[in-house]
Amino acid sequence: MKLNRRYVEKPWGRARLPAAFDTPADKKIGEVWFTNGSDLPLLVKYIFTSEPLSIQVHPDDEQARAHGLSHGKNECWYILDADPGASIGLGLKREVSADELSGAALDGSMKDLVDWRSVQPGDFYLVPAGTIHAIGAGVSLVELQQNVDVTYRLYDYGRPRELHVEDAVAAARREPFPEAFAQHLSAEDERVLVDTAQFTLVHGRTDTLRDRRRWVVPLEGQVRCESDVAGPGDCLVVESGATLICEGARTLTAASGPLS
Repeated sequence: MKLNRRYVEKPWGRARLPAAFDTPADKKIGEVWFTNGSDLPLLVKYIFTSEPLSIQVHPDDEQARAHGLSHGKNECWYILDADPGASIGLGLKREVSADELSGAALDGSMKDLVDWRSVQPGDFYLVPAGTIHAIGAGVSLVELQQNVDVTYRLYDYGRPRELHVEDAVAAARREPFPEAFAQHLSAEDERVLVDTAQFTLVHGRTDTLRDRRRWVVPLEGQVRCESDVAGPGDCLVVESGATLICEGARTLTAASGPLS
């Protein structure tokens, strides 16, 4: 099943997207969601930035359920492209108290507390629930996440949007980002990128996770399942046991739950 694209306007989005996308006219598109209107457990997004995103955090399962949600939000990012000097923020430069984090959110010093790192195509990051994070300007990436729309903003560069400081501080890991969650991939790497209770993600050139329903995101080339054909800018959901023909493609392939 080839999923439909949903274009989402954002104040930090772009008026022009790569050629694979039919960009709506006169809109700043920040995200492209892949959905067929049903409640799928995973969500694939493309994200395109022209300005920095808010500094934010997502709750874990326990915190999300306390707010009436079914689960929290763990996610991961694969960097497709980045302008020279582009960066992302992951975790903090040092461990801080809840009071210090709250104060930094309110007085604007949050952006100096976050650990910013330069990015390049092929970088990959696992971003567990509770990680303080932000995507800077000039970045294009693929995001895989648990399918829930919950974000607590700590700092938003003066944009007129609501902050959620109390909830964010309660949800946040107030510490540096674990380097074990960062990787860099070459085009030829065949590797399990994520193996957690929430989801599995594999990078490679073959049909993987065939015994499960899987989300397939072509990064290069084309993939085909029966009459559905997908290339860069698309996403397929392939049912358990169905054959995916990769035709030399390089893909990200995801499934719910751990690898085994």
